[in-house]
Amino acid sequence: MPCPSRSDELFFFVNGRKVIERNADPEVTLLTFLRKNLGLTGTKYACGRGGCGACTVMVSKCDPTSKKIRHFSITACLVPICSLYGAAITTVEGVGSIKTKLHPVQERIAKSHGTQCGFCTPGMVMSMYTLLRNHPQPSEEQLMEALGGNLCRCTGYRPILESGRTFCVESNGCQQKGTGNCCLDQGENDSFSRGRNSDISTELFTKDQFQPLDPTQELIFPPELLRMAENPEKRTLNFHGERVTWISPGTLKDLLELKVKHPEAPLILGNTSLGPAMKSRGHLHPILLSPARISELNTVSKTSEGLTIGAGCSLAQVKDILAERVSELPEEKARTYRALLKHLKSLAGQQIRNMASLGGHIISRHFYSDLNPILAAGNATLNLISEAGTRQIPLNEHFLAGLASADLKPEEILESVYIPHSQKWEFVSAFRQAQCQQNALADVNAGMRVLLKEGTDAIEDLSIAYGGVGTATVSARKSCQQLLGRRWNELMLDEACRLLLDEVSLPGSAPGGKVEFKRTLVISFFFKFYLEVLQELKKLAKLFSAPDCLHYPEISDQFLSALEDFPVTVPQGVQKYQSVDSRQPLQDPVGRPIMHVSGLKHATGEAIFCDDIPRVDNELYMVLVTSTRAHAKIISIDLSEALELPGVVDVITAKDIPGTNGAEDDKLLAVDEVLCVGQIICAVVAETNVQAKRATEKIKITYEDLEPVIFTIEEAIKHNSFLCPEKKLEQGNIEEAFEKVDQIVEGEVHAGGQEHFYMETQRVLIIPKTEDKELDIYVSTQDPAHVQKTVSSTLNVPINRITCHVKRVGGGFGGKVGRPAVFGAIAAVGAIKTGHPIRLVLDREDDMLITGGRHPLFGKYKVGFMNNGRIKALDIECFINGGCTLDDSEQVIEFLVLKLENAYKIRNLRFRGRACMTNLPSNTAFRGFGFPQGTLVTESCITAVAAKCGLLPEKIREKNMYKTVDKTIYKQAFNPETLIRCWNECLDKSAFHSRRIQVEEFNKKNYWKKKGIAIIPMKFSVGFAATSYHQAAALVHIYTDGSVLVTHGGNELGQGIHTKMLQVASRELKIPMSYVHICETSTAMVPNTIATAASIGSDVNGRAVQNACQILLKRLEPIIKKNPDGTWEDWIEAAFEQRISLSATGYFRGYKAFMDWEKGEGDPFPYYVYGAACSEVEIDCLTGAHKKIRTDIVMDACCSLNPAIDIGQIEGSFIQGMGLYTTEELKYSPEGVLYSRGPDEYKIPTITDVPEEFNVSLLPSSQTPLTIYSSKGLGESGMFLGSSVFFAIADAVATARRERDIAEDFTAKSPATPERVRMACADRFTEMIPRDDPKTFKPWSIPIA
Repeated sequence: MPCPSRSDELFFFVNGRKVIERNADPEVTLLTFLRKNLGLTGTKYACGRGGCGACTVMVSKCDPTSKKIRHFSITACLVPICSLYGAAITTVEGVGSIKTKLHPVQERIAKSHGTQCGFCTPGMVMSMYTLLRNHPQPSEEQLMEALGGNLCRCTGYRPILESGRTFCVESNGCQQKGTGNCCLDQGENDSFSRGRNSDISTELFTKDQFQPLDPTQELIFPPELLRMAENPEKRTLNFHGERVTWISPGTLKDLLELKVKHPEAPLILGNTSLGPAMKSRGHLHPILLSPARISELNTVSKTSEGLTIGAGCSLAQVKDILAERVSELPEEKARTYRALLKHLKSLAGQQIRNMASLGGHIISRHFYSDLNPILAAGNATLNLISEAGTRQIPLNEHFLAGLASADLKPEEILESVYIPHSQKWEFVSAFRQAQCQQNALADVNAGMRVLLKEGTDAIEDLSIAYGGVGTATVSARKSCQQLLGRRWNELMLDEACRLLLDEVSLPGSAPGGKVEFKRTLVISFFFKFYLEVLQELKKLAKLFSAPDCLHYPEISDQFLSALEDFPVTVPQGVQKYQSVDSRQPLQDPVGRPIMHVSGLKHATGEAIFCDDIPRVDNELYMVLVTSTRAHAKIISIDLSEALELPGVVDVITAKDIPGTNGAEDDKLLAVDEVLCVGQIICAVVAETNVQAKRATEKIKITYEDLEPVIFTIEEAIKHNSFLCPEKKLEQGNIEEAFEKVDQIVEGEVHAGGQEHFYMETQRVLIIPKTEDKELDIYVSTQDPAHVQKTVSSTLNVPINRITCHVKRVGGGFGGKVGRPAVFGAIAAVGAIKTGHPIRLVLDREDDMLITGGRHPLFGKYKVGFMNNGRIKALDIECFINGGCTLDDSEQVIEFLVLKLENAYKIRNLRFRGRACMTNLPSNTAFRGFGFPQGTLVTESCITAVAAKCGLLPEKIREKNMYKTVDKTIYKQAFNPETLIRCWNECLDKSAFHSRRIQVEEFNKKNYWKKKGIAIIPMKFSVGFAATSYHQAAALVHIYTDGSVLVTHGGNELGQGIHTKMLQVASRELKIPMSYVHICETSTAMVPNTIATAASIGSDVNGRAVQNACQILLKRLEPIIKKNPDGTWEDWIEAAFEQRISLSATGYFRGYKAFMDWEKGEGDPFPYYVYGAACSEVEIDCLTGAHKKIRTDIVMDACCSLNPAIDIGQIEGSFIQGMGLYTTEELKYSPEGVLYSRGPDEYKIPTITDVPEEFNVSLLPSSQTPLTIYSSKGLGESGMFLGSSVFFAIADAVATARRERDIAEDFTAKSPATPERVRMACADRFTEMIPRDDPKTFKPWSIPIA
């Protein structure tokens, strides 16, 4: 590598301060630099691939030609620092701080309750802040676009949007909102509105208190950079790293010379393509050329024939350029530009569009590229330049396939792209279908163009290109040739479909799978194009009053809706809850929508998470090494090469463990055998994270494969491979009942697993103390006591030497109950062996690979019923895929079986459940704990019964619901009155019956689009089925200045438990909340705690805090009696003088709960949460896409401790559940390797997935004497209500199938992805496609449920 000895100085500005880096390494990203070098930890690491937006910052640059300052958002994890020469960066810390002054964006997101765990909040703030810097009064569409690249796993997005909406100019929200009567709120006979309006509130925050946005108060652009833009630096800059040299020429001439010298070196602008490739596939380029400072690559020129756009323009700039051109040109000339614009709106997220360049997008030639098919079909030309001069090549299939004759020469670069105007009789369209509407790579996309002979419908020229159906963009040139001269009619359509399927062929084993779906899309898209052109011809015929001889085929009105794409709309909605009693003292916060206690810190980036703790002296990094085989014997582990690498201190293996290595069948570190891909074998400890990662690649492990290898539930059943005995509940006489019914239906349900995708990956920091073998552990966990115990047994050290600290957790959802103990224990072994503090932070890919998630389920049901829909007998057998070790699988199958009956009283029941042992990472606890999968089977039964009886599903649900005080299948008594109230309230608030009629009307008029609506009841039991798991303790200190410190056993995961505990302490001690503080959860303060899980964290810890406060108040009573007019401070001072203890331990012994599986009866749950949800969707039968139109949720929260937090929990869990049932799909290879290991492949809901109208009501005036202040735990229950979207989709699909005369009873498979929806809506196009015999090829992925 040519290495001129010295690097140039790199300089840029961060938050207004100049940063000079003398040894800039091109491999260091801005994220690493901000966090490690500058200590700015507000910018978070969550995925490392630009896919989640947690690391969003704003970059400002002065355009040398226009002299305008451009502000744009980027993801810091992809941006190499070397690309920032002369740029100004603003991070969340530069926007505002709780120490100085908050920015309105930060204040509003916190006060609108837009933060829960707070890990994604700095990124959200930066996306909105950048938007406001460019548009101080943005439109709602701009707001949606700005947040499209930011993921949130907690809130369900609505409150985040709500906070952004307060800045928007034209809000189409309700004008009457705030007066208590909103237009969104007309139920059929609304019981809320009859005379009780004063109790019901719809305001979770008041806008009047917000400080106004004042653009003059923002950080100014550094004057030094303005002067630099006047006189740009022309010399070439060199930055030499350890392995990579970054060269940034100042002129085009220099760049072309460098390209001759280094023909292999890629040009790098946004790093959105090279970055992920370097991270995931280890691609390394020793020299990188950066053309960022070359203005010739950013020029735009317009002519009467077309538009030339510089290759250096970002995709966001290209979008603006095209939008401007479209507004200037007559419609017929701008058709190609319109097609490009359509795809630019949904391509990646805003941050990636701001970074990625047009040239990079084209030259990368990704098979999934959204623009290349349109550019190829639209006859774009590439303008190349080299020292030898310029030349043009067509952007055609030869170029896209990478043929040398049609490609750039090594010394050439792409200067610009010429895109010609379309002509009068030329039509251009673009199509794409992805797993979800935005920020997702397309499964298939297409660009199509046809030129018709003027005044006729004869094809003069035709060009079709597809992405996603091969290793490169595929052009259907042969088919197009054969169709020339044909007329644009049904005959041509049939012929075209046949030709296209022939030419664009995909093998059954094609990478990415979904082969039949992709084949179907190839022709479904062409059919859409066919209709679009016909529609345009109709318009032209009217315009030119075409000769009568020209008669275009008619499009039936039923087909017209196939032409429209689903629009991106800003969600609206109303949140209702019962106001507090007017007699409640103002300083008593219970029942009020109090902001999350850390909300403002989340928004300023000052909330400290585990990995934000500053580097400790002599700290080392740990990286894990995992198995690459699913079931194998470990023959040898060779560490020699790894240990020789610079910076590597040690490799920790099972031999280094002083105590116990996990359990017999669940080892912390593998010893002789591995049971799944992703099992931890050893761990590298090094001075830096990068050194540790490089060392893991040098560890050589030899395996010997073992039999059997089991991945699927089907294989496990065949091999009788189970983790625990069968769990069974029975009631009545099921055999006898089946003999007496009118009809019997049998069916199957498959529910896929789910990844937790907490925004903060698993992480732990271990600090060994110098004496007595003491350890301090800072860990992101739901169960610090479990981490403490595991570390104790692993190190063979008493528990009292180990202290676990949890300040806050960036999302848990069950995934941080058991697993953090494993990482804590392995890191602790490293700390003890090396004597150094150890930091272990999992990459997103490793986290997803190692940790397991929700159990996939296979369920079989047999249901016997009368013709009127009354169910007499139900037999369900469920199998869950537990993975390779027991973990929580036994409890999950128990809970699943206990909760299977949901809201229905069926006299004769048999429920059975088994947990299968497979060679996959062990699945674990996940919000809802079996209920969301199991109850899907029950509700699918109901739908099947409805179809057989010819009745509506809601009628069957109503007929079979619990009606009176009764006992469950496990003999626990309960009163279903609240359940029925929720159901009726939901029917009414959603105006269900009138909307059911509207849906039917819509479906009669539309053949290719169908609507569906569903309403689902829920009886959800909270808590653990054991009394000892319901105990809780708290420690409350009152200090002599009157301030109060509360510590309790619950962990702050984003669910607001600390906020609620402060509310409890404030009420009990009768002091303002501002007097009370919670520092952290620590095993030294409150010992032997139970995991914060099962929805009861606030319940039980609230009772413990209440108990401690009551003890203290009782001690203070004599003093208060003596001086009733004194202040709190006076009383505390007096108490201290009189030697009264101002510290108390509070304790709650727990709710009674037990279950006897031998007898099949017990009282396993303290209480139930009832609810109901109604959802309406619209599906596109040609593509499988769906749009969520409206959701109404009614939830029984009794007396909510904090309605803002509780409604946030309901919305967040609903959206997470909706993800489970629609887009979140885990894909495994036939060798058991998880493919979906990041946000690119695994799609959690984004901001555009929120229902267009989203209403949540907490059922008013319901009581429960059991819990603290009659509140209920709502953390998990909303999850299952997401299935209302699944059943609405199923309702729409069933309508389509009925219309097409296909059997209605198809196996329910969750998630209802576009692939499944499209293939279920069978039609002439699904009939046409070739289908492969499964025996003839090896599939790309296998179904594990």
